[in-house]
Amino acid sequence: MTQTIAPRVRTVVLLLLAAACALLAGAGPASAHAAVTGSDPGQGAVVDKAPARITLTFSEQVALSDDSLRVLDPEGKRVDTAKPATVSGTTYAVPLHSGLPDGTYTVAYQVVSADSHPVAGAYTFSIGAPSKTSVSVSGQSTDDGVVGWLYGFGRYVSYAGFIVMAGGAAFVLACWRRGAGVRPVQRFVVSGWVALTASTLALLLLRGSFTGSGKVSDIFDLSLLGQVLQTKSGAALVSRLLLLAAAALFIAVLFGAYDKREDAEEKRDLTFGLSIGGVVVAAGLAASWAMSEHASVGLQAGIAMPVDVLHLLAVAAWLGGLGALLVALYRAPAETPVDAPAVRRFSQVAFGSVLALIATGTYQSWRQLGSWSAFTDTRYGQLLLAKIALVVVLVGVAWISRRWTGRLAETVPVEAPAVREKERVGARADGTGETAVAGDGETAAVGDGDAPAEGEGDTGLDTDEQPGTESAGPEPAGSERAAQLARQQAARDAAQRKRMRDADPNRFGLRRSVLAEAGIAVVLLAVTTVLTQTEPGRTEQEAKAATAASASSSPDEGASGALTLNMPFDTGGEDGKGIVTIDVDPARVGGNEMHVYVERPNGRAFDIPEVKVEFTLKAKDIGPLPVVPDHIATGHWSANGVQIPMAGDWQVDVTVRTSDIDEVTVSKNAQIG
Repeated sequence: MTQTIAPRVRTVVLLLLAAACALLAGAGPASAHAAVTGSDPGQGAVVDKAPARITLTFSEQVALSDDSLRVLDPEGKRVDTAKPATVSGTTYAVPLHSGLPDGTYTVAYQVVSADSHPVAGAYTFSIGAPSKTSVSVSGQSTDDGVVGWLYGFGRYVSYAGFIVMAGGAAFVLACWRRGAGVRPVQRFVVSGWVALTASTLALLLLRGSFTGSGKVSDIFDLSLLGQVLQTKSGAALVSRLLLLAAAALFIAVLFGAYDKREDAEEKRDLTFGLSIGGVVVAAGLAASWAMSEHASVGLQAGIAMPVDVLHLLAVAAWLGGLGALLVALYRAPAETPVDAPAVRRFSQVAFGSVLALIATGTYQSWRQLGSWSAFTDTRYGQLLLAKIALVVVLVGVAWISRRWTGRLAETVPVEAPAVREKERVGARADGTGETAVAGDGETAAVGDGDAPAEGEGDTGLDTDEQPGTESAGPEPAGSERAAQLARQQAARDAAQRKRMRDADPNRFGLRRSVLAEAGIAVVLLAVTTVLTQTEPGRTEQEAKAATAASASSSPDEGASGALTLNMPFDTGGEDGKGIVTIDVDPARVGGNEMHVYVERPNGRAFDIPEVKVEFTLKAKDIGPLPVVPDHIATGHWSANGVQIPMAGDWQVDVTVRTSDIDEVTVSKNAQIG
């Protein structure tokens, strides 16, 4: 039975790991955790005069480098003159050359948010009138490329290593102390420590390139490593390495002195000490994530960080303990199988972990989303829904495992028949068995007259080794033969106990359900890793609202509430290019005064045959409301008493006719009222 199960287990585990890696790789570049909420000039804006500087406002504080803000002219040449600097709070600026010519300029930014994630992007604005530009604004994300993929994979391995190490050690101390002497369980916990240590070192090397150029050649740049060590994320990684040294000492004691300690009172004291020390080290490792990522910034950071630590510890106790249980069920020797009380204790630990996850997860969801709509309208919310669904499925499978545990506890332990069989064989050997004479005069049971060894018709001893013969001296060949037969008999006994253990239908059912739990846990960990690299839903919605407000209103809007919209046009005919400006004052419900200005790309006013304006509120199905302004002066039209019936996001359409046949309509949205 075991031989048929093991290949299936390997196949299922490999498939699950492949699915998890595909999910991790297919997630694509993670969104930024700080978002641009404002800029001057704004995205797509057309300004009359060249600005003296460019300012960007983010949703949270960011870290700047010398090249964090770059401004490029239409030919791709830099026109910024100094390092970017903080203006106030979350607003940053970079000065520009004076007297910049007309055309379209590109603003590229690459910073690091307060929660340690890189933020990159670009937008354009124009001076005078839009023009062609050779600068590409796509592909600006630093998460693209080999370095971004390696960094994401390293984060996945670090989470998995922490869960395996901390959860496996907790399973041994809290649920199955005999497991401290089981070699497969030891290898399981140690592999977690190795994975976490290796991934932490890799992340430390990758960090500089990941938040900077994204080039593979910069991974081993010592100057970048020195800069990383001065950041919050670098300090967190170094702290994690120091705590891993303490974790190595903890693991050495757990699988060394603790396993060999036989005195009950001393072992109890050592268990208490290891439990306290293990919790402190595990909490410190969990804090290395909490202090540098989502929990460390934003709303209620002082509460969010301890909650995040508790969340990670609960995940490790549940999923890491589950992995250790799976290893024990499939790989533990027949002499020390995992027993029903250990499984029952783990079931209680897992139940408590699930309750802690529900409480902490609910708080984290509220903090990162902020609204019900963010569940479906943001990528973070969609990933969170997928994670919740996986947790529900995992809890359902765990309930099935709990039922198998109850049935296993009601059956007679499988060790008892094996022990009784061994005692019976020993008794028969005392009466009818045969002995071999060792060189030191001692005898050893090597066979059973009623049950010869497989493939042998006799006792397996040479004639001169039969009972009753005297040995005048050492018999190396006979002693070696006796030891070989003893090992064969021990192997047959172990195989018999293993067959009896595997034949238990309750234990078999428990193994299959725990295997299913572990497979779901692998995928759940992948989704969680992607979730930690994704922009929180609350931030994403705030950024969208700010962008919409910036696009619908002009940066020239004054305190009086007047609204100014600049819209470039091109009718396609001769002398058909220009900029039409709409001023609405005071831009509120009721009567308003409207002025229309038409200028050439060089800023000089000129007349055109006709200009018309229409206001439409699509959300309420109002309009279009036409307005035909009166010509006042060269390039200037005006209309009084323009009625806006209600507040909302109005679409302003301006029709410009530059000749009898050349005409174009340009549009822009504006919040009025």
